[in-house]
Amino acid sequence: MTLPERGALPADDILTLREVAGLLKVAEKTVYTMARQGEMPAFKVRGQWRFRRRDIDGWIDRQQSADAGEGSK
Repeated sequence: MTLPERGALPADDILTLREVAGLLKVAEKTVYTMARQGEMPAFKVRGQWRFRRRDIDGWIDRQQSADAGEGSK
């Protein structure tokens, strides 16, 4: 499944685990583990992980900021 570029989806869209894995270009298991451990914003609907696009976008921005801050040390 191909996702539109970042910003192409409305900010309130809900993404599946598979869609987030595709967006981040990582394995689905990686996203599952991160969601389960509270490392990324997620919630469950009847046992299935879901993600708000705006939350994921904000999370990505925070990861980039944290990485940039570590580089300056």
